[in-house]
Order: sequence, then C-alpha cells, then structure tokens
Amino acid sequence: MDPTTLVRVAINAPLRRAFDYLTPAAGPRPTPGARIRVPFGRTSKIGLILETGVASELPSAKLRRADRVLDEDPVVDSTLLRLLVWAADYYAHPIGEVCAAALPGLLRKGRPPGTTERSCRATTAGMNADLALLERRAPRQAELLAILRTGATPASGARLRALGPWWRDAFKRLIQRGFAEQVEQAEPDAVVETRSGVDLSSGPELTGDQQHAVAGIIDALPEFRSILLHGVTGSGKTEVYLAAIESVVAAGRQALVLVPEIGLTPQLVERFGSRFDFPLAVLHSAMSDTDRLRAWRDARRGTSPVVIGTRSAVFAPLANCGLIIVDEEHDPSLKQQEGFRYSARDLAVVRARMSNVPVVLGSATPSLETLQNARSGRYQRLPLPERPGAAQHPELKIIDLRTVPARDGLSPPLLEAMQRHLETDGQVMLFLNRRGYAPVLFCTECGWLAECRRCDARMTLHQSRNKLCCHHCGIESRPPANCPECESELKPVGQGTERIEETLNSYFPDARVARIDRDATRSRGALDDILADMRSGKIRILVGTQMLTKGHDFPGVTLVGVLNADQGLFGTDFRSDERLAQTILQVAGRAGRRDRAGEVLIQTAYPEHPLLQDLISGGYDAFSSAALDQRELAGWPPFSHLALVRAEAHQPDQAIAFLQHCRTLAEETAAPGVRILGPAPAPMERRAGRYRAQLLLQSGQRAALHVLLAKLLAGVEQSPRARSVRWSLDVDPVELF
Repeated sequence: MDPTTLVRVAINAPLRRAFDYLTPAAGPRPTPGARIRVPFGRTSKIGLILETGVASELPSAKLRRADRVLDEDPVVDSTLLRLLVWAADYYAHPIGEVCAAALPGLLRKGRPPGTTERSCRATTAGMNADLALLERRAPRQAELLAILRTGATPASGARLRALGPWWRDAFKRLIQRGFAEQVEQAEPDAVVETRSGVDLSSGPELTGDQQHAVAGIIDALPEFRSILLHGVTGSGKTEVYLAAIESVVAAGRQALVLVPEIGLTPQLVERFGSRFDFPLAVLHSAMSDTDRLRAWRDARRGTSPVVIGTRSAVFAPLANCGLIIVDEEHDPSLKQQEGFRYSARDLAVVRARMSNVPVVLGSATPSLETLQNARSGRYQRLPLPERPGAAQHPELKIIDLRTVPARDGLSPPLLEAMQRHLETDGQVMLFLNRRGYAPVLFCTECGWLAECRRCDARMTLHQSRNKLCCHHCGIESRPPANCPECESELKPVGQGTERIEETLNSYFPDARVARIDRDATRSRGALDDILADMRSGKIRILVGTQMLTKGHDFPGVTLVGVLNADQGLFGTDFRSDERLAQTILQVAGRAGRRDRAGEVLIQTAYPEHPLLQDLISGGYDAFSSAALDQRELAGWPPFSHLALVRAEAHQPDQAIAFLQHCRTLAEETAAPGVRILGPAPAPMERRAGRYRAQLLLQSGQRAALHVLLAKLLAGVEQSPRARSVRWSLDVDPVELF
C-alpha cells in the first residue's frame, strides 16, 4: 500500500489514539494542521490531520476513505501542532480532545476560517425614519441608527463593539422595526509589518529596577529564555510588559499575554488598549462563538500584534510569535481542572521553547515550582523589589482574636482602624473567602445542621435570596422556618461576605459599602460597575472573596483587613500554606499603592503560627525559603513529580475497587523510585451524589513516572472495571481533593 495515500487524524473522542484514513478522492491536498471530515462509526466527524504519508498497521481493506479536506491551508501551524502532540503525550490525554481544545467552537463544527464578517447597515426604511421621533422614544436606538446611516459602507462589528455592550440590544430592536439589517462583508487581508504601536509617553517613567527588567527581557530576544519577573504588588510589572512588547511589535512580531481570569483583570485589557494604537485580540470562554472566531482570525493573520487571553489562549495561533507573558503565574486558575487537565503556564514555557522566543512569568508571589527553577538557574530572575515613586510597602499587623474577640466577624481594633482611615478619606478593603450569609444553619436546641443531601458538606445560607445553597454541587432549597427535628428556632452561625456587608452597613451607615463575590457580580456589567465606583472613590468599603486578589489597582485603598486567616492554616492539601501566603500578600498588596502608606490587619486565633510569623517578619521571601526547605525534606513538588488517578461512582466501594485494580497494575509495572499512595477516599468523599476516591503516584524522576503512566493506562483501558466508574488522570495536579 502506498503510504502517500494515507493520513493520520486526531478525532475529538475520548480515545488515546489517532486514526488512519485513505486520502479523499478529490479536493484540497491533505496537509498536517488542516481539518478533515471523516466517517466515524455510523456518523462523520471533523478531525485534525496530524501526519500525511504514514504507513498504517492496518491492511488497506480495513481503512475507510476520508470524505474531504476542509482547509487548503493549515488552521494549526507546525509549531502549534507539535505543542498539541507534546501536550497529549505529557498529560496522557486523548489527542483528539487536545486538538479540539485548541480550536474555536465554530471551526470544530466545520465553519470555514474565512475572511468574511457580519456588518450592519440601515435599511431603506431606516434611512427614511424620523430620527427625532425615535430619539424621544428610544434614544439608544436613535443613536445607533444615526451611526448606521452615515458612511458609504456598512458598519463593521469592530466599530459597533467599540460603542459598548448596549449596541446589541439596540440593534435587535432596530431589526424588529425594519430599520436595520445584517450583511456579510469581506474582511481585508492583512500583513504583519514592522510598526511602533505603544504610546509609552502616556505612562509613568520607568524606575531603575523596571528598566533593568525590560533590558533583561529585550536582551533575550529573539531566543528562548525562561524569565521570572518577581515584582512585589504595585511594583509596575505591567509597565515592564508594555515596554518589552514595544520592542517585539516594532520588529513585526506578536506577543501572547496569558492572564488567570479575563473577567477579573479588566484593568490589564484597559491599560493595554489605552497604550496600543492597534486592535487587541482577546480570547476567553465568555465570548460568543462568533467573537471568539474573529479574535482567533486576527491572531492568526497578524492583524492583532498582541493577544490577551485566559489559559486556553496558550493555543492561540500566532502569525509570528516573538514573546509570551504569563501574568500572575502562581494562580491555580491557569490549570484546567476538568477534561483536558493542562497547565497553561507550563505549556507556555514549552511553546516558547518550541518557538525559540522568551517567556516571562510574572508574579508578586511566585509558585514554589517557579522559585525553585529560578534557584537552580533554569529560570532567570528579574526582581522588582520596590514600588515606584512614594508608594511604600504596606505594614502587616496581626490581631489576636484570643484576646480581642471579633463580634459579627469584626474585631474592635479592626473597626477602630476602619473608622480612622475613613475619616482621613481612605478606602477600606476586607477579605473573606466565604460567600453567602452564613456557612451554617444550626438548631440551638437539638444540634440539627442544614446539610447537603448529595455532598459531605453543609448548606450555606444566602439570606438575600432566602436560599440554602451547596457550594459544591449547586443544589438549592428554601430554608425551613423551624428545626425539622424539634421545631425549635434556627440560627445562622458564622459569617459570609453577605453577612459582613450587612454588619458594615450598620456600623458605617454614612459610608457606601459594596461586595464582590460570585453572587454579587452575576449580572452582566455588575463587576465593572463596582470596580469603576471603587476606583472613583464612590465606594468607601469593599468586602469580597478571592476575586479581590486578582490584580485590581485601587489607588485610594489605605487599609486592608483579612477577616479569617485561619481558614487556610490547617488544610489537608500540602499546598495549603502556599495558597494562604499568596492570598494574604496578594490582597494585602491592594493597600497603599500611591502616596499614602498602607496598613494591613490580619485577624487570627493562631498568631504564633510559623506561616504568619514568616510573612510578618520577612515577607514572601522568608516564607518561600522555609516552605521550599520543608518540601524538600518531605519529598513534595517541586522536588518530586505527581500524578493523581481519580475515580467516582454511585457506590463508595466501586471507586475504591477500581483504584485498587489500578494500584495492582501499577505495582506490576512500577519503575524503581515510584511511590504508590492509596487508594483512599477523597477529603470530601461524597459530592453531587457520587463517591470519590484517589490514587497518588509520586516519583523523583519525571521519566520514570511517565513510563509507569503509559503502561498503567494501557492496562486500565482494556479493563472492564473502567466502565463501572468515572475516572480521570491528572498529571502535575495543583489540588489534591
């Protein structure tokens, strides 16, 4: 059989293999990285061509012919295709699902990458409509119609999106009135060119440390180097990014910037947009399929020299990659926790190496893995130890709740400090990583607790919605009026952000209080409105959850309070102390970012805890140094490598039995130095009605672990036991649960 007539295809299916097909009888020539439609079972699917001219292990009589190649040019270039194949192998995940993760949804459905865009124009009726009359009834519609009536060509989507989110509803109403319509309009071809696109004159003058960091990044161009930009909160890491990107863009190349959560870092996109004179390509999961495909095209064609996105943007196509930046590289959100479990930070480093470009990992509280790489010399460390100008490091102080108990979650010293800062025109931020009104609804007579019937967890009271909610499975119910067991009165116990907000309104009736958590920011635009009011000074006190730590810059905040530092002091995960230290310092870094000194008060019942003492006395450097020494003694990452096999089933013995079978298979093939721990129930064994267990594999040598995983997966996939449970493999897990 002539191997030139064969193609190897990755198909979006939960199978750890690629599939061989005969080439289509007609159509474009098959090329690696192009999409192809193939028969699959009783249906057809769209796959990605991995190789051409391969020799199949199957006889030609058993091979089916592909239907047709969908692309004349690859939608995935050779470097990105290498990255996808590498990722599938490293994370031991089906190659088809990995390739699917790299493509926008419309491309996975067969939509051509195309060069057309939906534009909008006024109809004849719209051109003749009475604008004055429409303005009295619907001013937004009138404003949009006036725009559509001007210009010789239809208004592009980019032009209308610049108006703000309101234009979509107005356009729908105009269509209903017969005043407007959508048309398909060809997008002009673009060429990546040498350009200067950063207005650095509008930004602050760089400090000496910033200039040194920029020089270190530029010095690495255009070759691969891993760089840790270790800057304290408020040290101006973004200014360093902008200056480095200027050099990249001026050379006609592109920069990829990854952020943990695009919805929680609007200032980064806003700052980049205000400093660049060209359009940015923004990629994240909250976008519509059409907008995501458009941004993907702009990145691929080079019309957007800067691409900003969340973790999936690590697979963004780039016409000419010159620099990759991972902001807040320590953030767990950069690790995908469902399906294809990959680390966007780690893949960014691999992609940079394959593309032979520098990668910059920025953080005020770097992960211990990244710090160890800097310690060992694998990464270059560029420090930003000071804040620019007159801004000073905030002072951290501990409030001992054993001697000054908190009332309604707020201690007297904290309340006094809040009053003092408010009287001097400062703003206050309070952090509590627990949303809702109260974490427990309790009967004072018989001890009954409101518990989730599907999880090993208590229901949280959300008083504003009059709901009991499980934050693990999402189930909701109405709170009972009285105890179901003894008919006695029920009492909410503990504080969530909703209850703290209520308490603050009673203590400070003249100060505007706002809350940031998942509940308060459900509606579109709610988060942006709160952030804008906070920056303008309209909001005096802001209380919130983990969302507060995500890179926000509030110039007026002079006091930060951490209401319950004890939540993370005794976690079951070996990373609990690292997470807590990062959270405390990240939220503390919101204080004193301008010319006024910042103060940070940490409420705890364990003031002598070593973690807190290290943070108070020596900051993150002291903590991380001690934590790395402890990790090395215990043999935990970054001094070893982990893989976690998880299983869940409707019966607890099923999950354990499956993992015991996995352990037996692993013991038969285990290489020297690989430890097998478990199986054991997960810390929260029952979740969403299913029982969960896990098996941990640990090795000092990454190669030995991956050899074991390959043999283990081969045995598991042939075992009928695998069909009785829902199981997954997580390589380099960031959470053990």
